[in-house]
Formats: sequence, structure tokens, C-alpha cells
Amino acid sequence: MRNNWRRAATSAAAAILATGIIGYAMVLSGPAPGDGMTLARNQAGRTAPSTTHVLPSQYVGGRLLAGHGIVVDRAATPPPQVAASAYVVANAGTREVLAAKDPHGLFPPASTLKVLTAITMLPRLRPQARLVATALAASVEPSVVGLIPGHRYRVSDLFRALLLISANDAAVTLVQGSGSFAKGMALMNAEARHLQAYDVVAKVPNGLPAPGQVVSAYDLALIARRALSMPAFMRYDATLSAAFPVSAHSWLPMVNQDTLLTQYPGGLGGKIGWTRAAGATYIGMARRGGVTLIVTILHATPLTEVASAERLLDWGFAMNGRVRAVGRLVRPLPSR
Repeated sequence: MRNNWRRAATSAAAAILATGIIGYAMVLSGPAPGDGMTLARNQAGRTAPSTTHVLPSQYVGGRLLAGHGIVVDRAATPPPQVAASAYVVANAGTREVLAAKDPHGLFPPASTLKVLTAITMLPRLRPQARLVATALAASVEPSVVGLIPGHRYRVSDLFRALLLISANDAAVTLVQGSGSFAKGMALMNAEARHLQAYDVVAKVPNGLPAPGQVVSAYDLALIARRALSMPAFMRYDATLSAAFPVSAHSWLPMVNQDTLLTQYPGGLGGKIGWTRAAGATYIGMARRGGVTLIVTILHATPLTEVASAERLLDWGFAMNGRVRAVGRLVRPLPSR
């Protein structure tokens, strides 16, 4: 089946290139988009360094999710306009994608990649175990908790630093806890494949700029759904404040950066990210009336990401159950 997809994608790509049309959604099988759905195209072109590619991964979750514009049920009230190049709004329980914009477009993740770091390492590291900070971890900057080379740090403290204040040095230490940096990164990419998050290419565990490192809004939603199923992740992520023991005589106060937790009714948590190349990125999760929604945002205008997520969540809660899904969050592959 996968080879058939590749042959079809290759043939379609050749046809597209022959006509000189680049960057449009392609339907490899079935009727054309439009059966009750609206697929809005970005005629002005992409606004971020998203890689246009024709691969089977573009069609994971449904054929309507292959487009670069906004896709939503025609019967729905249109989702709010937000200053972001890509997003997904999905129901975590039913796995329905309620609306999306360029869901498989490839963008730098910034610190949203730390959610993949966390869900990969949480099952592999005991909370009370201690990890030695290496020179590599201590040399990372910015946004650090201040690890000292040679000092031992409790795993639970490192996870809190990772998710509360987005500590880049803690991310390195946690993946090195697998045995080595290379092994930890291999585990992260393997976890992405297990989730069928085929757009993800992870090079560093903290989301800092790295050549070729990309994610998609759809794949971040798959990662967020996995995080929701892990009580340990949700417990760390929802912690409002804590203190990190940098040394025996030095403690760093930490306050959760995610205002969704305290400002949005039903907010469960999430992860904020920013780099110059990525712009603002965000994963948000909220629950109301027994419905849990995920919103993911990539390449947004800085300082608008949480407000944009709140507006998309408001729309999602209002439209949930009233509109047809435009796609689905796929289930993880069976464990071997």
C-alpha cells in the first residue's frame, strides 16, 4: 500500500511539474474536494519557509488535509482569522479535525518540540532518578535553568523545568538520560513514527534552530493527543510554579509560561515556543463539558499565539458536534 502511494505521488508530482503548477493540494484518489467542504487556497503563496513536498505523509488524516489553505465544513461558521501560517483544531476524544490551515506544511517547531521530548522520555526515566548534567547540556542557551556540569539533578525536577520555563539545558539532559544524545534523538524520531507523525524531523530535543528540523501542525496534534493520555505529562505541564535546585545552596523559582492554564476556562495546558526562524508556535489543550480540544499553531506573529489559540478553541467548542470533520487524527501504530 505504501509503495502504491509513493508511485501515485511520484506520477502526480511529475504532472504538476510539467504544467508548472506548484504548491497546490493534490488528490490522489476519490472525488475532488468540495463535497460540502470549503478548501480555501492561499493565492499569495506561503508566508513561511514551509517545504512543499509530495509525499504520502501529506495525506495522513484525510485527503482534505493535503491543502495549504484553510479547510472547514462549508456549513460551519468560518474559524476566526489568526496571524499564523498553519493550525489544526481537533477533538482529542473523537479524533475529528474540525478545521485546519496548511496542516501538513513543514515549519520549524521551536519549543513545541519539547512535548515530543517529554512524551518520549517520561516512560523511560524514573522520576526520582538523578541525571548528571554534561558540559553539552550546560553550554546550551538561551532559556536555561542553569545546570552545572557534573551536578546530579532529579528527573522530576528536569521535567518541571522543561515544561514550566522551557529549559533548553534540561531537554538535553533528559535525552542524554537514555544513554547518549544520539540515542535519545533516535528515540524521539521513533516515537514520532510510532504516532504516524511522519512530517516530524527532530534534530535537537529543545527545538532550537537546527538544519532540516521541522514539524507540521497536524503532527503536533498527534503528539499533543499522546501527551493528554499520559497523567505524568499532564501533572508536570499543569504545575503553576515550582523551585529548581540548581545547587545545594541555590534554587531557581519557576512560573509556568502558559497563560492558557490560568486565563482560559477549561485550559489544561500546552507549550509555547519561539525562535526567530519559527516565529511563535503553540500547542494548547482545553476541556469543557466533557469535550477535550487540541489546537496547534505554527509560524504565528509573536505574542499572539495564546490569544489566537483561545479564539480557535472558542470556535471549536461552539462548532463541535455541529459540523462535519475535515479529517481525523490517526491512531498510533500497534506496539511491537
